[in-house]
Amino acid sequence: MAAVHRIDGAGACAEVGRPEFDPGKAAWNGTMLAATLVAAPLLFSWSAVAVFAATTWVSLLVGHSVGMHRLMIHRSFDAPKPVERLLIWIGVLVGVSGPFGIMRIHDTRDWAQRQPACHDYFAHRCPLLHDLWWQLACRFAFERPPRFAVEAHFAADPWYRAMDATWRWHQLVVAIPLYIAGGWAWVVWGVGVRVFVSAAGHWTITHFCHGESRDRWRVDAACVQGRNRAGLGWLTYGECWHNNHHAFPESARIGLERGQADPGWLVVRALEHAGLARNVGQPRDPALRADLDELSAPPPARA
Repeated sequence: MAAVHRIDGAGACAEVGRPEFDPGKAAWNGTMLAATLVAAPLLFSWSAVAVFAATTWVSLLVGHSVGMHRLMIHRSFDAPKPVERLLIWIGVLVGVSGPFGIMRIHDTRDWAQRQPACHDYFAHRCPLLHDLWWQLACRFAFERPPRFAVEAHFAADPWYRAMDATWRWHQLVVAIPLYIAGGWAWVVWGVGVRVFVSAAGHWTITHFCHGESRDRWRVDAACVQGRNRAGLGWLTYGECWHNNHHAFPESARIGLERGQADPGWLVVRALEHAGLARNVGQPRDPALRADLDELSAPPPARA
């Protein structure tokens, strides 16, 4: 496990630029929204809702939070190549983007938030619906963009290159068995509703987990701080403890304090006990926290 830097911000500016309409992104998310608002009510059944709930929770937990976020992006643990590929592929099934696309989205936003100033697109300062429109239908056009490069571990792997080029088509792997087992109702709820709720939910949590924070940690010189959002640990797979995550991105455990539920950490620990995760990251030693200010003592237990 090692820290990875994919963004070169030399000469770049995180503040100057504008969101621009992205036809491909808007068409993809708009199709899933139409399935949610139009087709899903017409094809309602409790079995379809159960398929939606199970596939959404498992794919976001195992694929997005553990596979893409903690393993692929932050390299907070290592896994054997077949396990790594499987976890990240499940993340592709979430339907937000391919692996390289997720890296670019995450790392560009993270870089911008750690600058002295950044555009509202990255800071999530606008009202929620405005922010969701930007994130689900637009891309950001920098005047002076940072340079992004995927490290060789992923870029040289044909499996990841193929997944990134074909990520939308992987929904067929879900849709075909769902159609065989439950017809169009299961397809609409298990693909269309799931993908839209996953994407919109991801950006909703992101919206509310950034901004001015009175939590324990403050990252020096960063214009946007992470916020912890109590009571959402199980719903967000542990991703709601974002003040912790901004302070310690190297940690595979995000819910660091007692009572901060972190299902993603439970999955990582289960993989470690099974011999399928190693070099599992923890918060760095106090001597290496020069970039952090500790504003308060540990908070009381909360879930």
